Amino acid sequence: MTRFTVNNQPVQYRMDPKTPLLWALRDASNLTGAKYGCGTGDCGACTVDIDGEAVKACQTTIGAIEGSFVTTIEGLSRDRSHPVQLAWLAKNVTQCGFCIPGMVMAAAVFLKKNRNPSEDDIRAGIANLCRCGVYPRVVEAVLQAARVQRGDETVEAGAPPDTSPDDAARRVPAIRPVTP
Repeated sequence: MTRFTVNNQPVQYRMDPKTPLLWALRDASNLTGAKYGCGTGDCGACTVDIDGEAVKACQTTIGAIEGSFVTTIEGLSRDRSHPVQLAWLAKNVTQCGFCIPGMVMAAAVFLKKNRNPSEDDIRAGIANLCRCGVYPRVVEAVLQAARVQRGDETVEAGAPPDTSPDDAARRVPAIRPVTP
């Protein structure tokens, strides 16, 4: 049995220790935020935080992280109030959304290590791939998240996850309901 902590909850998996962490999270723990993109560790869609490092969950076996602390997008902030999540919404980064959980996790870990990054630091430090090409907005969002984390700026929180689209549009005017 492999034991470690996921999103502040102790877990033990009765799976082969060679099982990739991505599949343990998605299949055994129903934490589907980390995505399977390439399976080779190149795209970063499966990025999670393991002991303060941005790690590709498709390339990490559960046996290799015995005793570690893992944070997934689901555990970053239940109410989406993490500075990176707020900045992502404020800068309207998301397009299709597939790569976003991995990018947010990579950015959150990156900002733990570099509280005042330059644009070049961000481009070099967050190597996740996005098929929609949102890279300029990612850089803007990470810069804003850094300012929020330092206390230099505030960002209005978006609607909580369980809010209906109509209520979200009333609470956050930038969100407009889709009309047929």
